[in-house]
Amino acid sequence: MRFGLFIPQGWRFDLVGIDPHRQWQTMSDLAQHVDQGDAWESIWVYDHFHTTPEPSNEATHEAWTLMSAFAASTSRVRLGQMCTCMSYRDPAYLAKVAATADVISGGRVEMGIGGGWYEHEWRAYGYGFPSAADRLGRLREGVEIFRQMWTTGSATLAGKHYQVDGALCHPQPLQTTSAANRIPMWIAGGGEKVTLKIAAQYADYTNFDGTPDGFRYKSGVLKGHCEKVGRDFEQITRSANYNPVIGANAAQVDDKLAWYADHLGKVLGEQRGQEMADNLRHQPLVGTPDQIVGKLRELEALGMTYAITYFADAAYDRSSIELFEREVIPAFAS
Repeated sequence: MRFGLFIPQGWRFDLVGIDPHRQWQTMSDLAQHVDQGDAWESIWVYDHFHTTPEPSNEATHEAWTLMSAFAASTSRVRLGQMCTCMSYRDPAYLAKVAATADVISGGRVEMGIGGGWYEHEWRAYGYGFPSAADRLGRLREGVEIFRQMWTTGSATLAGKHYQVDGALCHPQPLQTTSAANRIPMWIAGGGEKVTLKIAAQYADYTNFDGTPDGFRYKSGVLKGHCEKVGRDFEQITRSANYNPVIGANAAQVDDKLAWYADHLGKVLGEQRGQEMADNLRHQPLVGTPDQIVGKLRELEALGMTYAITYFADAAYDRSSIELFEREVIPAFAS
């Protein structure tokens, strides 16, 4: 199993209380910690502009700016977004941005892409909020533009949503040497009729429901789409996102959940903070190292071989990350 780590960028109120002048250093220091070790394969950010679950004046740093910054400031770790909203940027432009970031990084960019969902952001930035069918139509056409630009150096498409005519992409991403060797595409989302069908056609990786029952079911849907389009299901790496809360014992786990409730309570109100902590308690990777290893073994048996993890306290205290590095990741080293 492989592991990725989200870098706190503010979207989930995870830089609150850190002076804006120190926020990049906080993000960079954690990225350096990951880059200098060998536990984590990748670092990730979210592609959002406003905080969640409520928009606020708290910082949310932009994803692709961070991609370029991490590309220049790290040397080993792979760089991803979970996930870029196709409609926030024209796809031909985004393909060019990603190719440039790939060159800066020496060939380490992952392209996480999806249809988008955060209505407040869409409307606030003047994008409207198209129907789900239109958002997913844009996803399909945009992914086709990516593939053309990264594998042939240009793209031409007369689509319903996007029209490009010889859009050039030079230099090519460093990972592009053939149609099968290019910036890897992560098609994120579990929509059964459209998103997973797009994934069956284009994805190198998927990212959907990480609970055992949900993961099993979505995998079956994906497999069915693969069979219909003639794609080898086993060619697609299936991943999921997790929010670990890890402690050496149950008391430490309780303490970290209490910290999370208090931390969010300061910006969202005590009741909302406690509700979110209570929800987190029942997610898959909450417990001692042995409990988390056991849950990951169960998920691995279902075909979940890449866990992307978010630690709510990452900007303030690395002890959770370090315990996960010492006691969980080595159990999957083989």
